[in-house]
Amino acid sequence: MIKVVGVRFRTAGKIYYFDPQKFDLTIGSHVIVETARGIEFGSVIIAPRDVDEEHVIQPLKPVIRIATDEDEKIEAKNREKEKDAFKICLEKIQKHGLEMKLVDAEYTFDNNKLLFYFTADGRIDFRELVKDLAAVFRTRIELRQIGVRDETKILGGIGICGRPLCCHTFLSEFAPVSIKMAKEQNLSLNPAKISGVCGRLMCCLKNEEETYEYLNSRLPNVGDYVTTDDHLKGEVQSVSVLRQMVKVIVEIDDEKEIREYRVDQLRFKPKRKKDNVKLSAEELKELAALEDKGTSKLDDTK
Repeated sequence: MIKVVGVRFRTAGKIYYFDPQKFDLTIGSHVIVETARGIEFGSVIIAPRDVDEEHVIQPLKPVIRIATDEDEKIEAKNREKEKDAFKICLEKIQKHGLEMKLVDAEYTFDNNKLLFYFTADGRIDFRELVKDLAAVFRTRIELRQIGVRDETKILGGIGICGRPLCCHTFLSEFAPVSIKMAKEQNLSLNPAKISGVCGRLMCCLKNEEETYEYLNSRLPNVGDYVTTDDHLKGEVQSVSVLRQMVKVIVEIDDEKEIREYRVDQLRFKPKRKKDNVKLSAEELKELAALEDKGTSKLDDTK
């Protein structure tokens, strides 16, 4: 076991482990730590605790100190400087005529590096832009191309549920999302209804995937034939996944009737889940473009 403290550097960002040393750290404390990018200002998200060494990437860097009032002022000043840097970078991008969208500017705590995050449809030759920016800011410049999910995570917004976006408020890492998850939950495969603000499949499809997989595995398919506990045989008309109820068309005295049963009142042979959705090649291509592997380029250098 090894003692660690969890530190985060941006809202809903990835949590990194550091050696807490002998500092009295609590959740919400601000600390100064050394990262691959240099000296950084972060917030304690996980109080000091013991974890298995296999969960820690070595070498474990120590917390340098608890942030002082002076450190807090420097951090606030950096946030203000980032606004000016953003405006200047926008002007330089227009000057060079580059097809890129600037998303954010970020100073490291020690001002040793200035990072600019941007999105673009393809590769961008920004070598001349970097030279211009280095001449203005007199520090190391890094331009990092990010994806649309990262862009949305930085900018934030309101989802179709009416709440602030999960990725901007608490979701620290992106999980892979696929069309299979939408089909498992019997959702409409209309891209407009299952896409988030970023244009990719909604992250929340992942939240209930395991539950739906389990519940669906206990149900028959629509069209299957089942035997009820009152010794009737019939065809499944519809199923309610969350209620675990099944409507069955049974024949009583030469008349067909629809009755509803709990799944534990039925006997049937489990079958592989049918895919009744028929889509054109164009629709399949459009839906495949919405899938995301869950990679992020925001926090990969700490």
